Amino acid sequence: SEVSVSWRPSAEFAGNVYRGEGILPASPQDVWECIKPVAGGSRTKWDQNVKDFEVVEVVSDTVSVCRTTTPSAFMRIISPREFVDVVLMKQYEDGTMLSAATNVEHPLCPPQPNFVRGFNYPCGCFCTPLPGEPDRTQLLSFFQTDLGGYLPQTVVDSFFPASIAGFYSNLTKAVKALRA
Repeated sequence: SEVSVSWRPSAEFAGNVYRGEGILPASPQDVWECIKPVAGGSRTKWDQNVKDFEVVEVVSDTVSVCRTTTPSAFMRIISPREFVDVVLMKQYEDGTMLSAATNVEHPLCPPQPNFVRGFNYPCGCFCTPLPGEPDRTQLLSFFQTDLGGYLPQTVVDSFFPASIAGFYSNLTKAVKALRA
């Protein structure tokens, strides 16, 4: 699938907000199955930027506090990171599924050794059905992540667009494998 990646300065912090948009060759339910932020989900298997995902606290049937860890990246220039977010999942009447998150501090999740604490500012993914095309899904994603640590902004700016394109490519492979 083709993906469009764009960015502009964030109003939330001193980095950028990144927007990814693409059409995936799968139903919204299959795409959602691959990306939904739940413990034991498939994301740790296919997303090269997610090493582990755990639910720290279930707040309601649609809201939870989660911890995500990432492996080192960008030829190990970027050390492993951890993120603690409050996550909202919602399904709309038109079939659109949404996952939205932002950073939060939680007493059950203090910073861990061997990880740099990063911060996700308001971000999320929208899986939207395409009218008349039940086996195709528009995925719109927004990321505005402060990776923390002492990374030059040029490294971050080099990493994110390729990382988002890789996310869409790997997700496309994951939904194809799910249907196989």
